[in-house]
Amino acid sequence: MSNTERIELFTAKAEAVSAVVKRLPSMKEATDYVVDLCGAKEACQLLISGCGEPLSQKAEDLCEIKQDKVVAAPNLSQGHYDALAKACDKNGFVCKRDGLREHLAGIDIGFTLCQGAIAETGSVVLDSDSEETRLATMISEIHVAAVTVDSIEQDFYGVEKKLAELIAKTPSYTAFITGASRTADIERVLALGVHGPLELHVLLLDEV
Repeated sequence: MSNTERIELFTAKAEAVSAVVKRLPSMKEATDYVVDLCGAKEACQLLISGCGEPLSQKAEDLCEIKQDKVVAAPNLSQGHYDALAKACDKNGFVCKRDGLREHLAGIDIGFTLCQGAIAETGSVVLDSDSEETRLATMISEIHVAAVTVDSIEQDFYGVEKKLAELIAKTPSYTAFITGASRTADIERVLALGVHGPLELHVLLLDEV
């Protein structure tokens, strides 16, 4: 299977599970994409119990607290993170690469650089020994995963060698992420974003 065919298959499979797939030249354009996406969404809202009840003025003010928009990018290189942080600051967003436990009430965008992808299932492969990276992919409303087009494998057998190399190193967390978080109850009613991000955006980069 050619690289073009792998890209087309990955895109079709990822979009079939509600992912948004974009082809971009480099991390510069990926940074612009993340900032524009964050600007277009409403800030995460901290849901405080009792806000629908008659309250004192002080309590009502607490319920109306405006949340800052937060972009988490824990596993970017220092140069790429600095560029993102500068763009976020220009737009009035908070950019974080650590201390994400302080933002468990809501992170707007989690931006990660993945090590590979699987065309057959539309999955991205993310390996990390950092809790911050795991949190960025789990508690964000939108997860933006960047991956280079030359790291897309046709199937699971294609990533076998890479996984063997990862296993041989220091223990880490390897995730296969396919689409947005989803679950269904006993009545088989599908719900997105219950156990993780509401949306997954995959950016296919020609180069990092």
